[in-house]
Amino acid sequence: MDFSRVELTGDGQAFLDEIRTFLDKNVTDEVRRRDRETGDNFDEGVHLAMGEAGYLEREYRKADEGGFSRVESRLWALERRRSHVPWVTWGTTILVSHSVEAYGSPELCEEVMPGVFSGHVRMCLGYTEPEGGSDIATCKTRAVRDGNEWVINGSKMFTTGAHNCRYVFLITNTDPNAEKKHKSLTMFLVPLDTPGIEIQGLRTVDGDRTNIVYYNEVRIPDRYRLGEVNGGWAVLRGPLDAEHGVVAADADGLDDIAILQHQGMFMGTAVDKVATIVERPGADGRRRIDDESVAHRLGKAVARIEVALSTSNMYGRVAIAQTMRDVAPELMDILGPASVLPVETDGAIDDGASEYLYRWAPLCGIYGGTLEVFRNMIGQYMLGLGRPVYAPVKS
Repeated sequence: MDFSRVELTGDGQAFLDEIRTFLDKNVTDEVRRRDRETGDNFDEGVHLAMGEAGYLEREYRKADEGGFSRVESRLWALERRRSHVPWVTWGTTILVSHSVEAYGSPELCEEVMPGVFSGHVRMCLGYTEPEGGSDIATCKTRAVRDGNEWVINGSKMFTTGAHNCRYVFLITNTDPNAEKKHKSLTMFLVPLDTPGIEIQGLRTVDGDRTNIVYYNEVRIPDRYRLGEVNGGWAVLRGPLDAEHGVVAADADGLDDIAILQHQGMFMGTAVDKVATIVERPGADGRRRIDDESVAHRLGKAVARIEVALSTSNMYGRVAIAQTMRDVAPELMDILGPASVLPVETDGAIDDGASEYLYRWAPLCGIYGGTLEVFRNMIGQYMLGLGRPVYAPVKS
């Protein structure tokens, strides 16, 4: 593995200077404070500014289509993390937009895509249902054809960003009698201002806002259908693979080697803060790091984080999420009682970094599917261990 430092060319350095200036101007402390309060992980002012500057379309497009070069794309991703850009709604919009271009009619693309690049059109994922868990193919939300329209009834959980989006990428059941559940699914791009849609906010333990969305006799024209009737699984596979982190990385090494690197880098920042604190002499002149147990536990945490951040593909997703769960309480224990105080609280020893990591870690093992689901996928598809069996063992 090559850990050498990349030397930027003149153009590369100029681009880095440009985006740092842009992000420092637009992603202010007030933006970050407001994002913590709302839990939206989205800021419309920042998003529209990125659209106006052309960054949204350049991030979306390939280099030969006018998008970022590979180095520019990597710099953009790293600098967004450094600035803590509220980003999740743009991430879901990118996933859905590719499916719109691939499976939507020319009229639908013309309606949707220009607003995506300006920042005015955002899209969210309507997958999980209250009783469905991570197995989204068990979809119960029904879409019934009525002439050139569809009538949709049901509900979806964890539709993050719905209150800030114009469309939802909705998985529905259009053939409840199908022999195979994957053959009963049809995808729609549903305008969220359609009568019959109700969005209710939910706050998670880490402070983020997500939503439950109810669909009651929602009528949409057939032109909002993506792909074939009962062929929704083919439409869904691309976005689902990207969300799961099983899309192959380019050989140039400029991609994240695994999904959840954003969360993993936050974990690295938190442990760096702890390391800085334990190296400082206390009121008695002693340093915590000189205690062998503290040095051992901190060193073990650092090693686990480095391994997790260096693990690729789906393995890396599991490694990062599990490491966050294991390391966060260890860091808090090293720092002591003041570590339970959240960010911007008087007396918070590390400005709430480890406390937030502790609350965030369980969610990172649920995003896009639970850790248990991904471990089963690794066992079945990557290690060839066969399908898991949950039925009681017959004696």
